[in-house]
Amino acid sequence: MAQPLESSSATRPQGSAKKEKPYWVEPLITMVVLGVWVLYSLWEIFFHNSGTYQNYISPYFSPGVGKWFGWHLLDGLYVAWVPFLFRFSCYYYRREYYRGFFWDPPGCAVHDKPRPRYSGETKWPLAFNNLHRYAWYLAFIVLVFLWKDAVQAFFFKNGFGVGIGSLLLLINAVLLTFYTFSCHAFRHMVGGKKDCFSCDGKPTTSYKLWNRVSSWNVFHGTWAWASLASVWAADLYIRLLSMGVIHDVRLF
Repeated sequence: MAQPLESSSATRPQGSAKKEKPYWVEPLITMVVLGVWVLYSLWEIFFHNSGTYQNYISPYFSPGVGKWFGWHLLDGLYVAWVPFLFRFSCYYYRREYYRGFFWDPPGCAVHDKPRPRYSGETKWPLAFNNLHRYAWYLAFIVLVFLWKDAVQAFFFKNGFGVGIGSLLLLINAVLLTFYTFSCHAFRHMVGGKKDCFSCDGKPTTSYKLWNRVSSWNVFHGTWAWASLASVWAADLYIRLLSMGVIHDVRLF
């Protein structure tokens, strides 16, 4: 007669059990990172003169709306509220800041305390999250300008070249592209709204595209944090250049 298999816990050596981190670690990190990013963004928008250095343009100040109206502050204000609306209405970020700032709930297996007046996303201010699908179009427009800036960053006064700033702006544009096109809203846009992909038995182009975006969507959180870091790194580098604290390193 076959012997019953021993449980994994019985065969596992003592002391080898993996210790799980406390449930509050992730929301705490989210609070710190997002909080610092918001404060830095506000400081940058209101206290940076132009956001440019030679052929480099900070992600916070592109497109140059201020040049159209003669007031540079419009650059930061316009570009700030677009990613703010897009990021903070993002399905991934909702989960993160709900846990981090609202503790609703702070962890998957943690009991959520009852809130008599809590209305979720049905009333203001959280109802603004319903604008996420429309914010995607605005974010796409900004992304086009960021790619223009990334290409421009390789063309200096003396011709084509590669500097640290060029690479930072290119990496930022790439990461923001992955973040934007792995979005749940874009996934729904290309096929998620359909009830039947292949009612005639043949896979449609919409289904293939939806399937591809779905594979990108698995890493949406990764692109979200990576692009957040790249925006900060590119902007900080350009700010330090404009202040004369550092000098641009030209690779060739």
